Amino acid sequence: MSGRTEARPARSGGSGGDDGVPDAGKARARAAAALRRLGHALMGHEADPALLERVARAAEGVAADLEAGPARQRDVVELKRRMFEVAVPDGARVVHFDECFVSGPWNPLGIAIEVHREGDEAVAVVELGPAFEGAPGRSHGGIVAAIFDDVLGYLLTLYGVPAFTGELVIRYLAPTPIGQPFTVRARLLGRDGRKLYAAGEAVADAVPVASATATFVTIERPPRDG
Repeated sequence: MSGRTEARPARSGGSGGDDGVPDAGKARARAAAALRRLGHALMGHEADPALLERVARAAEGVAADLEAGPARQRDVVELKRRMFEVAVPDGARVVHFDECFVSGPWNPLGIAIEVHREGDEAVAVVELGPAFEGAPGRSHGGIVAAIFDDVLGYLLTLYGVPAFTGELVIRYLAPTPIGQPFTVRARLLGRDGRKLYAAGEAVADAVPVASATATFVTIERPPRDG
């Protein structure tokens, strides 16, 4: 798309300051990653009551410290810039906002997938941990749907078109595994007026496990000044 700037790394990947202290974005991403690891460890491993009590006390204490701080606000201007003004080269990571439940590195309850551009497709290789289990050994269907919604939505960034999800249809073809990588691909099928049509599939070990179709409804591009 003409007039779009070149892609830049996500803020969460920034380096630390001269004093060796990580910048705020990197520190927040590390804290969120540690909490996601804790959640998967808690779900995936046995623990005696004493250890669980220690986890609870530590988590409650840190939560109280965080709650004593001011409320956070999202940087809407930066969100719009990332999603609709940044050109994404082939092979590069596609980023939007760091708080996103599916792909945001700052979200401690999220999935933290990474999405890359491959030609005209948005692609993610995902490996889900125990906290996202539905039936034993299988990922929850709602998590699979959320991943599709996000990866399909990244097509809007590739094409620089703001839109919202009007419809998302998921077909579950086989169990989506826990602890085993699978690949999600999404592509744009066409456009009819304000409607964009897209499709995607998830494949684990060469076996299709789910597919999706989506309809996005375009909206007016937001002004650059927010």
